[in-house]
Amino acid sequence: MTDRIINVAVDGPAGAGKSSISRAAAAELGYIYVDTGALYRAVGLYALENGIPTSDAEAIAAMLGGVEVSLQFVDGAQQVLLNGRDVSAQIRTPEASMAASAVSAVPAVRDFLFETQRAIAREHSCIMDGRDIGTVVLPDAQVKVFLTAKPELRARRRYDELIAKGQTVEFKDVLDDLLERDYNDSHRAVAPLRPAPDGVVLDNSDLDLPASIAALIAIIKEKTNG
Repeated sequence: MTDRIINVAVDGPAGAGKSSISRAAAAELGYIYVDTGALYRAVGLYALENGIPTSDAEAIAAMLGGVEVSLQFVDGAQQVLLNGRDVSAQIRTPEASMAASAVSAVPAVRDFLFETQRAIAREHSCIMDGRDIGTVVLPDAQVKVFLTAKPELRARRRYDELIAKGQTVEFKDVLDDLLERDYNDSHRAVAPLRPAPDGVVLDNSDLDLPASIAALIAIIKEKTNG
């Protein structure tokens, strides 16, 4: 691992494999992996747990005074803390996913989490994934990648993941939720989902997980002369 701090921004739609691919690449390169979507999921979870409509931007903004979200790293693994409570498992439900999409469109929430994300990047070489990392959060990142795949493939991956966790879901519902989130994320007024102008688009529709990880690492090494 180089002594200089390297920031890698990985953006892309739901189900593209950002988390699993970025986490594995970070481990191989000796970087910290930062799942920024987990921060938004934690805020969304707080709203759900407290009966606050995620569609009510004013109510969401008002609740932030009672929210403390942070990340801690244990043996390189990220844990998400909501008011001091580890919610790493609770934020992975479909309900938390949709809540995250809703609250991420609220400017106050983005401002609230912005400095948390940037502080980590200032202090650590990291691979940070999300929806607007290369375009907004880390516009000066040395490497920017937009990871994507065909919607049906992304939905199938998410469906298989949920089934493996013992959840009862229908594929059509997972696909519908994914398409809705795609639309919401790409059409929101604040920091819409889009590739950074100077980024690399990586479509992994025809790649399995090991090949996707290798492709991301190759891009990082090429961009950083690693």
